Order: sequence, then C-alpha cells, then structure tokens
Amino acid sequence: MTILTSESVTEGHPDKLADRISDAILDAILAIDPNARVAAETTLSVGLALIAGEITCRGYVDIQKIVRETLREVGYTKSEYGIDATSAAVLVAINEQSPDIARGVNRAQEADSGEEYDQLGAGDQGIMFGYACDETPELMPLPITLAHRLTYRLSELRKSGALPYLRPDGKAQVTVAYDGIVPKQVTVVVVSAQHDENVNFAKLQQEIESQVIRAVIPERYFGPNTRVLINPTGRFVVGGPQSDTGLTGRKIIIDTYGGSAPHGGGAFSGKDATKVDRSASYYARYIAKNVLAAGLARRCQVQLAYAIGVAHPISLAIETFGTGAVDDEVLAQAVAELFDARPAAIIEQLGLRAPIYKATSCYGHFGRTGFPWERADQVAALQAAVARLAGGR
Repeated sequence: MTILTSESVTEGHPDKLADRISDAILDAILAIDPNARVAAETTLSVGLALIAGEITCRGYVDIQKIVRETLREVGYTKSEYGIDATSAAVLVAINEQSPDIARGVNRAQEADSGEEYDQLGAGDQGIMFGYACDETPELMPLPITLAHRLTYRLSELRKSGALPYLRPDGKAQVTVAYDGIVPKQVTVVVVSAQHDENVNFAKLQQEIESQVIRAVIPERYFGPNTRVLINPTGRFVVGGPQSDTGLTGRKIIIDTYGGSAPHGGGAFSGKDATKVDRSASYYARYIAKNVLAAGLARRCQVQLAYAIGVAHPISLAIETFGTGAVDDEVLAQAVAELFDARPAAIIEQLGLRAPIYKATSCYGHFGRTGFPWERADQVAALQAAVARLAGGR
C-alpha cells in the first residue's frame, strides 16, 4: 500500500489571503484593460499590507481600496485579528513591466511568420504540469480534494455563524492509503481551526469532527484505525498575519494537485495570462482532463516547457503511468495536433483575459466547476485522432 498526504488552508490563512489580494488586483485591472501586464505580489504582516510588482495597463485602479475590500470580505475586520480592513497600513510599490521582458512578449521570435498566434511570446521560460486521474468525479486526486472540502467547510460555517467562535485562519490535512492506484482509506485527518479565546475546547473538537470532518469525508473512507486530530496543540487563538507573514505564491502545491503530480515551480496568483507559469499550467490541466474524459487513460500527466519570447512550446510530454489505452507517444501526437499551446492561442481558447482569477485564489485552481480549463469539450476529437493515429501504426 502507498500513502499520500495533501493539505489545504482557508482563505484567511496569511499566504492565501496574500494570493487573494493579488488576484483581486489582477481582476480589477483586467476589468478596465484586458491586455494589461500584471505581476502583483502581496506581503502581509501585523497591521500591514505591502503590494509590490510590475504592472503595465491603460487606466487606474485604487489598489488600497481593493486591499481593504478583500480583507473585509475574508473576515479581517477587527484589530485583534492582527490586520484590520479599516486601519491596516497599505503600502504600494509598483513598477512597469521590464522592457526587456515586454519586447519578447509583444513580438515573439516567430512573429515574422504572419500567423496570429505566433505574435505573442511566452512571458517567461519554465516547465508546467497538468494532471488528471479517476479517483474523484472531478478527475482530481482524492487527498487534495478532501483537504479543500474541509477548509471550505470551515470557512462556510464561520461565515454563516453556525460555528461563531471560528476565526478566519485554518488548515486541513488528509492522508490516504492506496491499493495500487485505487484510494482505499483515509488514515489520518488533521484540522486546525483558529478560534475565539474563550471557546470550550471539548466543544470545539466535537463540533469540528461532526460538522466538518464527518460532514465532508464519506463514511466509506473511515476505518477502525483512522486518526482524527483537531487543533493538536490545544489552542489556536493567534493566527493570520499576526502569527505568520503572508506572501503571494507560497502555497503552490495546495494550488495544484497536493503532491500527486510535479510542479514546475512558478506560482499563479497575481499574474496575467501572458505568464505561462499560470496559463500553460491551466492548459496542461485542460489537456489532461480531456484525456481522462475521453477514456484514454486513468491517470495522465502533461508537461509543457517554454522559452521566454518564443511562442511555440519547446517540448510536450505525456505520461499515463501504464494506464493509457494507447501508447503515450500516440497520445502525445494526438494532443499536439488538437491542442495549440502557444500563449496567444491558450488565452483565446480559455478566455484568460477576463477577470476570473480571484475565485481561483483559494481551495485550488483545479477540479472546480466554472473555470474554462475544466471543460471536457475535446473528447470526441481526441478519440477520433487517437483512433486514426493508432490505426496507422
């Protein structure tokens, strides 16, 4: 049996709060200038939000207002929480995008071809991964899916007032035992929920187990030896930016597949879609999900690689871990025929110039309805291409 553990954090966790602020700024800018270049970074500490980065856009957004609105929306409305939407100091240090980067993005190496999608170059070099598996209806790994559901449930109960002693910060961790590639049992669940100072600890433990853990994790995954750990230190009053500095892009494994698949290293939040760290990772997930939805594999990992200022990806690799209906080489050939992974093509296909990003900033960028990269709309074309290519061998 193999074991895999994944974690998630609530939107009030300082790093996720930083992600949310960065993506809220990105959305506000894209709403007035869809072609803006944005790389917004947020650092949070006690009573302080620092916004830095490189932004080039036509128009003006009130960054201080966006920061305060986001803090208020998440629940940071009291100074005792370490940062308060009304009184926090908000510092802004923004420059324009480097002209050396902009020249490669504005005019790709292949621009003389005259093709529309050859004009825009990748905003950086790097490798990006996408992944899908048949462990859940969302085609996501079970451990990260359950961890996200736990933290979402914590926030839901806090905001509704059902558990009024909860505060914005919180974490969850889920360990799953596998038989081969099939998840069999949750062996450990950890939930750490920030709370008011005077809450009865036994009451908190009982309500978190019944209203969060048992409400989220299906009973079939519990076994006689499943360990449930709730606020293991016995106290979690000090949280958020009061306990830890928050920083954009520090939760990249939580953002993706919880450790079930590699990560190229680039963070997502605060970046517009010319940054292939973000857009190509979304596209790789789009490809992998369509492979699974087409019944061509039970697990699929897609790797894309780019050079800055070059439109075409410099490599595409498909790995199905022995679960593919055809050879990985055939599948890669079919994918290369059907999916155009040049940045301009990705942006157009997935509608990535729209202000859709704040919603991605917590509870994962993948496996959730409503995001364009979660569509399974290439199934028939992929099946036909694979049949043609496999038949020709």
